[in-house]
Amino acid sequence: MPHQEQVIAHGNLCAPGPPNNAGYNSNPGPVIIQTESRDKWSKKMDFLLSVIGFAVDLGNVWRFPYICYQNGGGAFLIPYVLMAVFGGVPLFYMELALGQFHRTGAISIWKHICPIFKGIGFAICIIALYVSFYYNTIIAWALFYFYSSFSSTLPWTSCDNEWNTENCTNYFGKDNVTWTNYSRSPAEEFYTRNVLAVHESSGLGNVGYIRWQLMLCLFLIFTIVYFSLWKGVKTSGKVVWVTATLPYVVLLILMIRGATLPGAWKGVVFYLNPKWEKLQETSVWVDAAAQIFFSLGPGFGVLLALSSYNPFNNNCYRDAIVTSLVNCLTSFVSGFVIFTVLGYMAEQRNVNVEDVAKDKGPSLLFITYPEAIANMVGSTFFAIIFFVMMITLGLDSTFGGLEAIITAVMDEYPDVLSHRRELFVLALVVVCFLGSLSTLTKGGAYVVKLLEEFGVGSSIIAVVFLEATAVSWFYGINRFSNDIKSMLGYTPGLFWKVCWVAISPAFLAYIIISSLLNPQPLTLFDYKFPDWSITVGFVIGASSFIWIPIYMVYKLVWTPGSLKQRLAVCLRPERTLPDIHADSMGLSPVP
Repeated sequence: MPHQEQVIAHGNLCAPGPPNNAGYNSNPGPVIIQTESRDKWSKKMDFLLSVIGFAVDLGNVWRFPYICYQNGGGAFLIPYVLMAVFGGVPLFYMELALGQFHRTGAISIWKHICPIFKGIGFAICIIALYVSFYYNTIIAWALFYFYSSFSSTLPWTSCDNEWNTENCTNYFGKDNVTWTNYSRSPAEEFYTRNVLAVHESSGLGNVGYIRWQLMLCLFLIFTIVYFSLWKGVKTSGKVVWVTATLPYVVLLILMIRGATLPGAWKGVVFYLNPKWEKLQETSVWVDAAAQIFFSLGPGFGVLLALSSYNPFNNNCYRDAIVTSLVNCLTSFVSGFVIFTVLGYMAEQRNVNVEDVAKDKGPSLLFITYPEAIANMVGSTFFAIIFFVMMITLGLDSTFGGLEAIITAVMDEYPDVLSHRRELFVLALVVVCFLGSLSTLTKGGAYVVKLLEEFGVGSSIIAVVFLEATAVSWFYGINRFSNDIKSMLGYTPGLFWKVCWVAISPAFLAYIIISSLLNPQPLTLFDYKFPDWSITVGFVIGASSFIWIPIYMVYKLVWTPGSLKQRLAVCLRPERTLPDIHADSMGLSPVP
């Protein structure tokens, strides 16, 4: 049997004395002891690259540039920075600190914080599953493009392919080409008709059969994921040295190439030209809040999981600041990579940049950018490295999302799973693969959109709102601050406490209320999602969040005693070895 872990580096806790601080209940409940068997990062950089790799994903490349120019260009940076400083970064810091102090995953951590909120951990795992059902399919699309790029002439260059229609219009290198509302570029038809084949599906009511080419790509993606995660952070920490750094090399190459293209300056001006009047619109601030939240990624359980493998005295405050800055700067720089190319396309089409920049979402990565690459000198090389970048960006986020589930479930059921990680990871990957099959059909793009909108969306924001409230108000901001002091040697400043108690929860509530008051119609490729599919979407969203009240009722019903006694037990955290250490230092707060 593994011996007791000495959690604190500078003190032996094998025989702690009784707590002399009255801040904890005199009958505090069982002490939770962790073991030496828990994995640890081999190097500090393994952890940092894993966090950066998770936070910096495909959304940084397409979503931020699109939202930036849509919401006032350079003026958008003001609400973006404010939302990052007062909302995103404090939540990011909170999760890193929680994971590092309690050294456990998203489910079992709640018995150390506030047991009645344990349903949050189950909700996080279900949301992470939904993400894996559609996100890896997008990576599979990129892998399909990567394979197709190994050609002297890229297949989305011309209109002479079997999937092209009479509306296909190739304007590059040609004069007097008329571009109408019915015109479709070769890149658009390659994406919609050859990769997705959505033209053979009438919508969600008839998605068609599975495309074996995409299924093979997805199988290869999950194979990579399995062998990166099966041994824990020892292996995934090495893989991210490639997957987290390579995108920056490619971004630099593409930015230099984009800057040398004719018309590139038009795109940059369009990207950054400030429209100050936009700051008066509520939607701009909502978009800024949502962008920074989904970009940094608190609430997905990933930060809790990754930081739980850190040494107890690791400087998680510095990690939070560094990784947040890297993430935000990556989003900003990605805008130059995208918009220099959009300026080039506008120059070639002889139209305004806004007419080219109408694509958003994955279409920006699978239609607009490949179209521009196809008409550059050395197009094959740039296509290959671009899709390598997309694959590695996606894989990093998948590693993080699945590690959150793995850590949470294995920490919750250690007796069953502690020595069966390889089998558990295999079972999880199989479940994710099977859950993704509907997204590989000819109407799979509609399923991806539905899962993206409802499987994550408001559900994850509501979960993080409850998480921030539970930590700040039920666990107690003083207790949480002293947890950080026991790790770092100093208490967080007033700014962080105010953010955790009031500003960050308000930031999340603002996003939730705004999204509920201003629902946007769900469309994709001129297909309007029917009302029944919206109902299905709400059921998908509720299927994760519902576990929070279900567990609350379960906990109250099965806890013995009067209602007052039950509430006291359900709200009182169990004590850990770090708690005992805090007691010995006189740091335990009075609730």
